[in-house]
Amino acid sequence: MRVRLTVLYGGLFFLAGAILLTVMYLLVRQNLETRLGDKTFISIQQTAPPTIPAGSLPGYLPPEPVARLADGRKVALADVSAAISKEQAAIRGQMLDSLLAQGGIVLLGIGVVAAGFGWLMAERSLRPVHQITATARRVAAAASAQRGLHERIALVGPRDEIKELADTFDDMLERLDRSFDGQRRFVANASHELRTPLAINRALAELAATRPGASADARQLAESVLSVNARNERLIDGLLTLAESENQVTERVPLDVSAIVEHVLAGTDLQGVTCASRELVSAPVSGDPVLLERLTQNLVDNAVRHNRPGGWLSVATGVADGYAVLAVTNTGQPVAPYELETVFEPFRRLGGDRVRSERGFGLGLSIVRAVARAHGGDAVAAPGPQGGLTVTVRIPGT
Repeated sequence: MRVRLTVLYGGLFFLAGAILLTVMYLLVRQNLETRLGDKTFISIQQTAPPTIPAGSLPGYLPPEPVARLADGRKVALADVSAAISKEQAAIRGQMLDSLLAQGGIVLLGIGVVAAGFGWLMAERSLRPVHQITATARRVAAAASAQRGLHERIALVGPRDEIKELADTFDDMLERLDRSFDGQRRFVANASHELRTPLAINRALAELAATRPGASADARQLAESVLSVNARNERLIDGLLTLAESENQVTERVPLDVSAIVEHVLAGTDLQGVTCASRELVSAPVSGDPVLLERLTQNLVDNAVRHNRPGGWLSVATGVADGYAVLAVTNTGQPVAPYELETVFEPFRRLGGDRVRSERGFGLGLSIVRAVARAHGGDAVAAPGPQGGLTVTVRIPGT
């Protein structure tokens, strides 16, 4: 657009200059023809007829009047008059040609200067548009929509169409930000509110299971209620973690991802899955230790839960391109490439299963990505070499 505006400014200037130069040329030519025409600067007139010498023969013609030049040459006055008229015409043509040539050069020079000023003015005029574009790009490139929606253009300037566009864009971001904040607060508040009845249910079920004289059916029913209640509590904890991890991490401490992985592996029951590889290279980061431990725990639990009998998993940490990298690979059912993003969506499982819950609620990898993005990183998945997945988390290192 800047180039187009510059071409438009320069083209209009050249057009106006060409029209002005043409009009000037026509006016000057008309003025010269009107004032001078075929006149000469020197009017040669014969004031008296030449005298015929006495005794001349019949038919004698007197010689034409002559003029003596500075170098002594004699030239007929008629030839002098014709030469002067010819010189006048040549001077008039040279004047008009000089007007066109010099005017064209001046027009070209001033046109180049005008195009340069047009380029600068176009940049100044488009500066608010660049500001709007930069803000939109930051919003689109934000790790999560909630953090990106806090951006504002806040354009300062005259009340014109661009200012109105920027203010409208800010109003839209404000409404979206409030909507996302309200949604997140609702999830957090609902999760907190659900904890109380779940705690009461757990206490009543434990009391019924441990009460003296309770029948076997009552104890079995209480154990079933406790099992269901425990799953609901894990669901509530997952929702709370997901809601909290969507926010930007404000309090960070230095820590090492490899140490977190060591701690998580030491306290996790692999349920018969073999840890085939453990390449833990120091990967220092700055972040929330609770959230990063939950991220690692979810990765390991997901690799164990979605594995095949007798399968294996591998864990690796390290640093690449300034990022701390954590990669977990497992065996399992083959995953189609078009389903890779599905595993990061809340309550989504491979194959679109939303009912079956023996393998979890579908929040594990959603929390992993949310925590990674809250730390300025990201999480991606790729098909494993023998089925299953390779989930890689990248977080800016220190």
